Amino acid sequence: QTSNTKFDATVDIAVRLGVDPKKSTEMVRGTVSLPHGTGRDVKVLVLADPAKCEEATAAGADMAGLDDYVEKIKEGWTDVDVIICTPNVMAKVGALGRILGPRGLMPNPKTGTVTMDVAKAVQEVKAGKIDFKVDKAGIIHAVIGKASFDVAKLSENANELIQTLVKLKPATAKGTYIKSISMSSTMGPGVRVDTRTVQA
Repeated sequence: QTSNTKFDATVDIAVRLGVDPKKSTEMVRGTVSLPHGTGRDVKVLVLADPAKCEEATAAGADMAGLDDYVEKIKEGWTDVDVIICTPNVMAKVGALGRILGPRGLMPNPKTGTVTMDVAKAVQEVKAGKIDFKVDKAGIIHAVIGKASFDVAKLSENANELIQTLVKLKPATAKGTYIKSISMSSTMGPGVRVDTRTVQA
């Protein structure tokens, strides 16, 4: 118990890596499917032609369309957690880069959010697939569950992320790669994790 709030707080993890994010060769980013999901309902928007939108809606997308949503986003609307699109609409979506980019919402083929298989992408995101990217300070921030998750679920989710980070270790990274790990809930203090307890 790290906080006594009534609502089910989100549990975040911060992993400090021994990389220099200013070097393009040490830019660590990727995706991971958390075995127990994040526990939060992820709002998904799919931008595609009508046939693909039908597939996306059937797979559980919260919203699907194209021109109407492109216009809304141009006006500043970004009330979604993840945007998925098909490659053939990237020209329209690319024009939204300065709005979506800073909010981490820009679809990207590397993270599986630019794809023809929109149904699969929606299902993966809803099931707990998250993407991560090292920040300027060399830290990866990610949501790994809710405060109501038991310790085993949280540690399995955390371990899945850390194993993925280990696999992505840049060849040029020197010294200790996983420098520190801390976990915190939305309202509680951060708790440092002994990096030796993590199978890296």
